[in-house]
Amino acid sequence: MLYSRPAYPMALEQELTNRLTQAIKAKDGRTADVVRMLKTRLQERRTAKGFSGQIDDALVLEVIGAYRKQLQKAIAEYDKLGERGAVLAAQLRFEQEFCEGYLPKGMDEAAARALVEERLVALGITDAKQVGRLIGDIMKTHKGQVEAADVKRIAEELLTS
Repeated sequence: MLYSRPAYPMALEQELTNRLTQAIKAKDGRTADVVRMLKTRLQERRTAKGFSGQIDDALVLEVIGAYRKQLQKAIAEYDKLGERGAVLAAQLRFEQEFCEGYLPKGMDEAAARALVEERLVALGITDAKQVGRLIGDIMKTHKGQVEAADVKRIAEELLTS
């Protein structure tokens, strides 16, 4: 069963704590494991050298997004192992789906392509050497909605064609 977020507003960190309690009571080990991992990563951020801010929803989403990205890379590695990695890949896919339930929906390929085209024209970029400037511009306003690697790939395609 995939988890859907409650309709009422609640701080994401508290929501994760509640979800962990529910998973433990329901003896749902897979969900409990992924929530524990996320809470551990939040605690690492909280105690990191130089961190003096608050754990707000934006930071929680950033941690969840970073973990999801790690999961994507790990899934690809386990998939390469074939049958030997199938069980672990399945667990990681479950964790990835859990994380995606918290993250804002990203842009599809067509929307990302339209955004990149629009920003290329607006910034007057005509050379692939300036793609870094484009990525910075787009990530400032669309972080979490589009991946920097996707922006780079689309921009390079558009600039070389």
